[in-house]
Amino acid sequence: MKKTTVMVRILVVAVLGWMALGPAAAETAPPAARPKLRLFILAGQSNMVGLDERQSFTPTIKQAFPGDEVLVVKSAAGGTPIRMWYQDWQAPAGTNAATAAGLGPPGVLYAKLLAKVRQALAGRTPDTVSFVWMQGERDAKAGWAAAYEDGLRGLIRQVRADMQHPDATVVIGRLSDHLNGQPGWDAVRAIQEKVAAGDPRAAWVDTDALNGPHNDLHYTKAGCVELGRLFAEQTIALLKK
Repeated sequence: MKKTTVMVRILVVAVLGWMALGPAAAETAPPAARPKLRLFILAGQSNMVGLDERQSFTPTIKQAFPGDEVLVVKSAAGGTPIRMWYQDWQAPAGTNAATAAGLGPPGVLYAKLLAKVRQALAGRTPDTVSFVWMQGERDAKAGWAAAYEDGLRGLIRQVRADMQHPDATVVIGRLSDHLNGQPGWDAVRAIQEKVAAGDPRAAWVDTDALNGPHNDLHYTKAGCVELGRLFAEQTIALLKK
C-alpha cells in the first residue's frame, strides 16, 4: 500500500473521530460564567455623607469582583434620625412625639433612596444586594434610643423586601466613642452590635479610631477613607460566605 494512501486513511479516521466526539465535548463543557450585577446601597447621616465611596469603598469592591458589574448608590443626609428611613417608626413612650413629627413623615428619606436605586437599576434585577448603614447619632442624642432596635430591624426588612433579596447583606457602622458613657449613646452602640450579631447576613464595623484624637462627632478625612475600606471588606466577607 502506498504511503500516501495510508496517510489519507489516517486523516479520515482522525476527522471522523473528532466529529463523533465534538458534540459530546461541547455538551460536557461548562458554560461561560455570566458577569453578575452587584448592587451596593449606602445610606445614613453625616458620617455617611462624608464618605466618598469612590476613594476606597468602590475600588475595594471592584478588586474583589473584577468580572462583575458593581453598582454603588449612596443617599445620606446629616442630622437625620432613623425615623426618616424606617416607614413604621413610632416614638418611644415618654418622649416628645411632636418633635419627631416635625421632621416629616416616617420613611421620607427612604422613599428618596428607593427611587434613586430603581433609577440606577433601570429595570434590571441585581444578582446580589448589599446594604451599608452609618447612622444613629441623632437618635442617641434626641432620646429615641428605646425605639432604635425596632427601627433598625425594620429598616433592614424594608430593604430586603423592596429589593426582593431576603439574603441581602447588611453592614452597620457602629457609633464611634464620641459620647461614650452617655446612656442613649451607649444604648444605640449596643443595639447596633446586637442586631448585627443576630443576623447571619450582617456585620458591624468599629469606628472608634476614625474620629480623631479628640473623639469628634465627625470622622476625619482619613477616617472616612478608612471607613469606606472597612465597609467594603466586611461586605465582601459576607458576600463570599
